[in-house]
Amino acid sequence: MDDQIINRVTASPLVTLDLEELYVPGDRMVFDMKGFLYQEIILKEKDFRQHIKNHDWSSYLNKHVALQCSVEAIIPTWALMIVASALQPFAQSVVLGSLQELETYLFISQLQKVNWQEFMNAKVVVKGCSKVEVPPSAYVEVINRLSPVAFSIMFGEACSTVPISKKKS
Repeated sequence: MDDQIINRVTASPLVTLDLEELYVPGDRMVFDMKGFLYQEIILKEKDFRQHIKNHDWSSYLNKHVALQCSVEAIIPTWALMIVASALQPFAQSVVLGSLQELETYLFISQLQKVNWQEFMNAKVVVKGCSKVEVPPSAYVEVINRLSPVAFSIMFGEACSTVPISKKKS
């Protein structure tokens, strides 16, 4: 009798999709508009434009930036566009919103680059554990992209999965 140990996980037809591999490296920063407002509540165009002109944008070099305003103020769209324009030559990416929304944007951008046809009729395990925090919205987007092509979708690890969906035979 052959006492060879067979790793049934590696021998299985399962395809693992690890969202951690789609993590975009780089520092994340918040740009808060409140410091550019008069008394942190009112946007005065002339003063605002002067603040933009005099601001040292180099601290945002190669960073991923979440553009937001932490105080209740009316921020016109053009003001957001001016800040984004000032950040654009320095930052790797600029997103209006929180750091969490920035992370979602970065993951969704990466998911758009995936060739989903590679998962045609595959049994896919979407890996659940990772060293980086993957936003839940990225997992939802994975389902949106995988459902039309994969035979079955599971969540977790190959040795312990939670079934998500399966096409009818």
